[in-house]
Amino acid sequence: MKQVSKIGSIIAIAVILFGCKTSQQIADKDTQEFRYEVEPVDVGTQGVYQLKVWTYSRNPDTATEQAKKNAVHSVVFKGFTGKAGVITGRKALVSNAAVETEKADYFKPFFATGGKYQQFVSLANNGAIAPGDRLKIGSEYKIGVIVSVNVAALRSELETAGIISKLGGGF
Repeated sequence: MKQVSKIGSIIAIAVILFGCKTSQQIADKDTQEFRYEVEPVDVGTQGVYQLKVWTYSRNPDTATEQAKKNAVHSVVFKGFTGKAGVITGRKALVSNAAVETEKADYFKPFFATGGKYQQFVSLANNGAIAPGDRLKIGSEYKIGVIVSVNVAALRSELETAGIISKLGGGF
């Protein structure tokens, strides 16, 4: 009888360990959909955008890291609208939306957990989330995180990788 309960316990542990997704895996799946909103916060130093990124996630603890991915994704593929008195809107660095799928072999590892995107983004306020920036919407959270994106370095990386044309390259 003890042998049967030991085997049952081992099977239960294996199902729990291998059958459950980690919060990071769930957050990565959420990020693959790139559901977010971006608004400019402040004018940073030249070549740096300071943005508030509203990230949707089932787990509020992983939203901070996902916000960094979302901020870089926005600068590269979507751009953002301006805000009176802060910063004018900016176009995406990549003008053709199809580039994201055409160059998936570059962007998949770029946006992977621990990927190269981290070199171009940092958290403002040590990642602190203001009380009004943590909203529960149904079964998920909408978390507002302020980040800084080094657009100059990001542009240089994309130019070197052959994703976008160099500035002034058409003259």
